[in-house]
Amino acid sequence: MLLKLALTKRFHLIALPNSMVRFGLIALIICAVGAPLIAQKTIVTGKVIDATNLSPLPFVNVFFQGSKIGTTTDEKGYYRIETYYPTDSLQASMVGYKNTSKKVKRDQAQVIDFALPVSGISLGEVMIVGDKKEKDPAVEIMKKVVRNKAANNKEKLEAYEYSVYNKIEFDMNKIDESFKNRRVMKPFQFVFDNIDSTSEDKPFLPIFLTESVSRYYFLKNLKNSKEVIEATKVAGVKNESVSQFLGDMYQNTNVYDNYISAFGKSFVSPLADLGTLSYKYYLLDSAVLDSRYKCFKIAFVPRRKGELTFEGEMWVHDTTYAVKQIEATIGQDANINWINGFRVYHEYEQVEPEVWMLTKEEVVVDFAVAEKSIGFYGRKKTMYSDFKINEPKDASFFNPFSNIEVSAGANDFGNEYWDSKRPDSLSISESNVYIMVDTIQNIPAFRTYVDVISLFITGYKEYKYFDLGPYFTFVSFNQIEGLRLRAGGKTNADFSTKIEFSGYGAYGFKDQQAKYKIGSRIFISKHPRQILSLTHVKDLEQLGQSANAWQTDNILSSVFRRTPNNQLNAFEEYKVGYEIEYFPGFSTTIQFNRRDLWSVGSIPFQRYDGDGNLQQVNRISTSEIKFTARLAIDEKFINGELDRVSLGTKYPIIRADAAFGIKGFLGGDYEYQKVSITIQDRIAFNPLGQSDFTLEVGKIWGRLPFPLLQLYPGNETYFYDSYAFNLMNFYEFIGDQWATLFWVHHFNGLLFNKIPLFRKLKWREVASMRSAIGSFSNKHRPELELPPGLFTLDKPYVEVGAGIENILKIFRVDALWRLSYLNNPDVVPFGVRVTFQIEF
Repeated sequence: MLLKLALTKRFHLIALPNSMVRFGLIALIICAVGAPLIAQKTIVTGKVIDATNLSPLPFVNVFFQGSKIGTTTDEKGYYRIETYYPTDSLQASMVGYKNTSKKVKRDQAQVIDFALPVSGISLGEVMIVGDKKEKDPAVEIMKKVVRNKAANNKEKLEAYEYSVYNKIEFDMNKIDESFKNRRVMKPFQFVFDNIDSTSEDKPFLPIFLTESVSRYYFLKNLKNSKEVIEATKVAGVKNESVSQFLGDMYQNTNVYDNYISAFGKSFVSPLADLGTLSYKYYLLDSAVLDSRYKCFKIAFVPRRKGELTFEGEMWVHDTTYAVKQIEATIGQDANINWINGFRVYHEYEQVEPEVWMLTKEEVVVDFAVAEKSIGFYGRKKTMYSDFKINEPKDASFFNPFSNIEVSAGANDFGNEYWDSKRPDSLSISESNVYIMVDTIQNIPAFRTYVDVISLFITGYKEYKYFDLGPYFTFVSFNQIEGLRLRAGGKTNADFSTKIEFSGYGAYGFKDQQAKYKIGSRIFISKHPRQILSLTHVKDLEQLGQSANAWQTDNILSSVFRRTPNNQLNAFEEYKVGYEIEYFPGFSTTIQFNRRDLWSVGSIPFQRYDGDGNLQQVNRISTSEIKFTARLAIDEKFINGELDRVSLGTKYPIIRADAAFGIKGFLGGDYEYQKVSITIQDRIAFNPLGQSDFTLEVGKIWGRLPFPLLQLYPGNETYFYDSYAFNLMNFYEFIGDQWATLFWVHHFNGLLFNKIPLFRKLKWREVASMRSAIGSFSNKHRPELELPPGLFTLDKPYVEVGAGIENILKIFRVDALWRLSYLNNPDVVPFGVRVTFQIEF
């Protein structure tokens, strides 16, 4: 489907070999610098004596200067203070003695003794000075909040666990009479009886509701966490893979972080270490909360419009400078799409002395695609209870490979269970959601709407047992086939959840040749995920095209090209593969491929015979075994019965491929070995945006014809391909060992937010660089004559780009410059490329 394919064109960036070390060091430094400081307890013990007679002094006040944390000595003059909130100095004071201070080493156990001298009475020198400029009290309080962040952050604890109740709801809002009276809504009139107009917000109609109960565990020394989803209730959905995302693991925000992730963006936290650069703070009030916490009320507002910041108020405890409550909304004019409003509320309790934990979280998001369109509320309410602090579980309790566990039967609990677990009972409209969603799904009109949306997103029209598509390949054309017609599809879960059949048939009216593909996937098991795949295909392909490029029979790639599509080759292959996923994010695949390749376009396959005559090579045949290992730590998926969607990971994704050609087996002509390693990652450079990198290195051993070597991926369409060199032609560069670096940096409006017009349009800057270097051995030349215009790299190939993304919220336009090999034939030194891109 057009949109889906465009959305996958997100990024691709690969690497130079000597850059890999530098990149690793940079990443290591960034991780080290960006890691939050974790507080340790400061323990001070000692004795206070009279400096004159050395006798112990009881009932002496010993306290940290500038704080309310202290104690008194016992009858023998001894004291002990244990706290997460030390200051730099400890003071001892007693009537009749001089106050004495000593330096303290934070986060350490230490002994500090005091010998107090007797005080005398004297009149010192009196100095009269002018008034000094008063310090801003709100800023001074926030400095203490920042200074005590590590002490108030739950990550200081050796271990903790708590229970979680989570409720997520989606509501349709901006529902007026004209909308309800639309013809397409007539089958759904009964749902409007559930509209809630009692709220201060816009009247809304609940359409989705889910609840979960879980237990969360954290162990610091192993940096391990685990959440056990005990129960879930989802209106209209019973899917274990969905249940894992309904707990606290993926929806927990730490207000003490310098940057808070929301909608894929990094917002500056009002508690950031350098928060005064992004916020103005105001002291509004002081009060006693919950009859025991004396707190300051601080307001925070962004210093500048358009930046990714919040505005709101917080209550700060006057002793520990921990956040007691905070309520925030996204700053006005923040460069983010489709969000009309966002509110988050946190409430904290001191569950043990000097241990503050989040006990309540409420989030409300107001979505709308357009100003006058129907909008949606997303609501989340989470309650935390039953805390256990520093009672660590044994290391064997944690699974290093999977930190989410969904209990058996989590979807099967009844109303009595949920009534006992809910902190607040459901409203009438919320209770009706569970009934309403099941009813809607049985209405034929609703299923029709779902089919239309599914067709747009997936490219397939769903039928009872078979999905027809993808529709964007039904009609296309190229210089080899002329007009090409194609029809195909695949079986769906209604046919079987254990096996899938797929295929297509195509016909070119110019070459008058039929093409086809048949295949199947057999799901041996789902836990662990094991798949046996079988494929036979006979068709045309473009060598040197990236894996992310639109298919050659995509109608858009047929139309929007800068060169004729006449370099295609025909191939026929038989492929069998076995994939096993040992745990989510780590899988291996073994595959055997028997393949024939022959020329049908403008690139001939020729070689010189023993007499020096140039002869046509009819076919290139290979028999190959390929091993692939892929590691994406902590990668999460939403699983369907057959397919699944990756939600990504915050860690690098590493893939290793090793292929071995077997000469003489099933007609294979060549013996060779191919190895490549790819590393892909996104790194945040807050507040400067984030960079996407892909690093790839590879090498080929053996003597091979050029179609079997590394043909660097080019692009001859006007669409931006994140996995290719967009100004490189097909069949322009070749190698048998290579290294590539693709880099894209998204500035998120860093500069454009300063310009009123661009800030209103919400345009964002993007920059890119792509480079390749490699070598080519002349031993390959006798195998097949290199076509004219196919070169080797004797210096790096480089192209750079600058662009604007978020144009009309869906387009990205890049201006690209090619910096090397400008004298090659048919070179395009400058170009403009467009792609679809949907992001918040």
